[in-house]
Amino acid sequence: MAPSPSGMLVVDKPSGPTSHDVVSRVRRALGTRTVGHAGTLDPMASGVLLVMIGECTKLSRYLTLERKSYEARVCLGVETDTLDAEGKETRRCELDAGWVEQLEGASRGALPDRLAHALQQERARTEQIPPAFSAIKQEGVRAYALARRGVEVAIPSRPVHVFELELIGASPSTHELDFRMLVSKGFYVRSFARDLGLGLGLPAHLTSLRRTSTGDWTLERAVPLDALKADARLIPTAEVARACMPSAKLTTQGARRAMWGQTLGDEDFLEAPAQSGPSVWFDENGALVAVGERIDGRPVVARGFVPGTV
Repeated sequence: MAPSPSGMLVVDKPSGPTSHDVVSRVRRALGTRTVGHAGTLDPMASGVLLVMIGECTKLSRYLTLERKSYEARVCLGVETDTLDAEGKETRRCELDAGWVEQLEGASRGALPDRLAHALQQERARTEQIPPAFSAIKQEGVRAYALARRGVEVAIPSRPVHVFELELIGASPSTHELDFRMLVSKGFYVRSFARDLGLGLGLPAHLTSLRRTSTGDWTLERAVPLDALKADARLIPTAEVARACMPSAKLTTQGARRAMWGQTLGDEDFLEAPAQSGPSVWFDENGALVAVGERIDGRPVVARGFVPGTV
């Protein structure tokens, strides 16, 4: 019997299918049920979606820690309940000649003062309120399920960081602005569209979104969903692990203890694990053994890997 596949695919998700639809396609293509993804993309969005297979699914929670980059298009003058083009229109205002003139200037690379100020506010943002139509749970229920029933959803703001934000284009005829951004985990680009509009004194919503990278995983390494085949080359689980967290090296005895989930000490390592946060542990031959972290100062196994499968 052939071994079960294990590793990661960087999938270029097209606009339309859900992230779960992508997982289902990968399951059918590779003939395995053990498939998951990190960093959900809304149906409207396209681009980089990390899909883990087999033992690599144990890394899912750690892959969400990465920075993400996007190309986004925002329409001024219209707001929707979902904050994107798939929602119901809730507010509209006509842009006057002054605004159209400013958009024409932006399309030529001349950034109007009002827009420059709003962008600077967004670059300095440290907290953001997620959309009501999101997968965040409110008392055990997904926020979008409550919003669809007409229940008013009040989601607390969350810490975010904007590392880079650049205006790269403007369309005066459609009242749209194009952006490129690099942001932290938990950042909602739909909320960015809303907040940008608020800063400009206009309703606004997201009309297009493409994720161009998650951490070091970029579109250059991505497989188009329609080109996915049973013999798709997976990125090895060990490579994925090294890319998303610090590493440590176990002694022979330490590797044995880690595989059994036993308590370890620093004497079980040739190269000690990080003092805080998760780290990935390898044996002396470079084989992936476990992900662990320190609890009360002692290294503890969080997830172990089946020998010979990664």
